[in-house]
Amino acid sequence: MSWIFGFYRSPMGKKAVMAVTGVLLFGFVLGHMAGNLKLYRGQEALDHYAEGLRDFGAPFFGNGDFLWVARIGLLVILLVHLHAAVTLYLHNRRARPQRYAKETHQASTLASRWMIWGGVVILAFVVYHLLHLTVGNVHSDFRPGEVYHNVVTGFQNPLVSGAYILANLFLCLHLYHGLWSLFQTLGWSGPRWNVFRHRFAVVFAVVICAANVSFPLAVLAGFVQ
Repeated sequence: MSWIFGFYRSPMGKKAVMAVTGVLLFGFVLGHMAGNLKLYRGQEALDHYAEGLRDFGAPFFGNGDFLWVARIGLLVILLVHLHAAVTLYLHNRRARPQRYAKETHQASTLASRWMIWGGVVILAFVVYHLLHLTVGNVHSDFRPGEVYHNVVTGFQNPLVSGAYILANLFLCLHLYHGLWSLFQTLGWSGPRWNVFRHRFAVVFAVVICAANVSFPLAVLAGFVQ
């Protein structure tokens, strides 16, 4: 076990951990978005989908037990991902203690400069999202098991919808730069690869963001009632 922690303490180890956890998180974000699209098929479709998730793993797990194991596991993955990112960022700062007199950010992007803070915002949003639509502690009209009702009534609050939209804009930037960096960590970089990974990262991030943002907007606009 000591060699694992020793490897993790190295910059290359942290990049490897970020890559592995990043792939898992990308997969979850894509699956979560695809499942939530059932909102547009109506109450029965979304509630049936949610019930299927709660029953997943039966009879070895009780109703909802496996789902909570998955949620806790994803939260741990997110925390490990964030820890690796922060410690790698601090390591790079210590390696260059004197900052440039003038930072032009020619080689960096808005997404890369906001990567750390974006991760903090996303983590805070995940906690709020669980309290809002999973546990219901911060939902004004939460009904256990009625996912469609909880989503629609929750997003009817403009402040709540605004928070979801803002968080997903941060997520969009994070996904773009994360995918770009992931390909580079895997060695898929160079003139031929850069065009592909740029387009793939842009399309993936924009599709996820557009779909997630459409949910609160559809409720606010009255398309989903």
